[in-house]
Amino acid sequence: MKTPSKLGLMCSAFALICILAGVVSAHAQTRATNETRTAIDEVDRRVAVPLQVHRIVTLAPNLTEIVYALGAEDRLVGVSEYSDHPPAAKTKPSIGMPVNPSLEAVVGAKPDLVLATTSINFAKTVDALTHLGIAVYTTNPHSVEGTLRSISDIGEVIGESSRADVLVADLRARLNTLQERLRKEHRVRVLFIVWDQPLQSIGDNTFIADALRWAGAESALHTKQNWPTISMEEVVKLNPDYIAYSDSNLVLNSSDNSSESPDIRAAISHHLDELRREPAWRSLTAVREGHIAVVDEEIEVPAPGLIDTIELLAHELHPNLFTIQSNQQSSSGASPVFYAAPEISDEAALCAR
Repeated sequence: MKTPSKLGLMCSAFALICILAGVVSAHAQTRATNETRTAIDEVDRRVAVPLQVHRIVTLAPNLTEIVYALGAEDRLVGVSEYSDHPPAAKTKPSIGMPVNPSLEAVVGAKPDLVLATTSINFAKTVDALTHLGIAVYTTNPHSVEGTLRSISDIGEVIGESSRADVLVADLRARLNTLQERLRKEHRVRVLFIVWDQPLQSIGDNTFIADALRWAGAESALHTKQNWPTISMEEVVKLNPDYIAYSDSNLVLNSSDNSSESPDIRAAISHHLDELRREPAWRSLTAVREGHIAVVDEEIEVPAPGLIDTIELLAHELHPNLFTIQSNQQSSSGASPVFYAAPEISDEAALCAR
């Protein structure tokens, strides 16, 4: 019987060591992946979050935008429909509509963590995913301050606390600077139109109303209802300084919405002409003076791009304080559009009647 050589024994021993090292490494990796910590989300749910989050699914566009702003987009393995800020988010795999996402698509993405929000997602969706053994962290922003908190919370839960701290500090500094500029200005009264058939505006406790306050304005309508339907008679009595829309709502409400890429300025001009043909609308100071503000739909989204929109809205509503640069771009990739139509004289208004 041939005795194994010393070289052969050494090679065999080395091979065994490599195999054992591989097994130990794989076991350690599995153990690290399975290790969790308890986080309390913004609706006071206890969530077992992995120590290292590698795969993230977002159930709402604002959550997608926040993850991108925190530099964690490479870990996004699924996003909801309408996730288009920044535009690169549109290339991510879709898990369906925010209100009713595909549970199969979410599970198929194999996420370590799912981010949800009470502003869009249903509790039953969160419960269903939780019952499937998936960690779901829910945000609950109702204000601009709440948005900053959500950015911090998401940064902490996905392991990007440092980036979140820097981002929130920058956003807060911009807001503070804006408030200092607006400190001595009177608040502009704005009628924000959510929908025009029937005519629908906003209440005092809505997210948009809070954004208006940060922009040096206030809702002309004061009510506890979030989305009140109002009559034209009420609008005439309110006689707001400005009428405001989000760009998406203006296009949707427009009678000429056939274009795939609508010209917002043309839509504003067309809409203003329509208002001036209506006796009740053309009696309003805002319509006569062409005080129509159209902002990016980010004004409805609790995400970093909201601060861009607030700043630009303040520029429009307080033109004596600010000068809008024509090439100004928002950090989120969104460019809110503002338009002030030419005034019409009292004589012209009378002739129109």
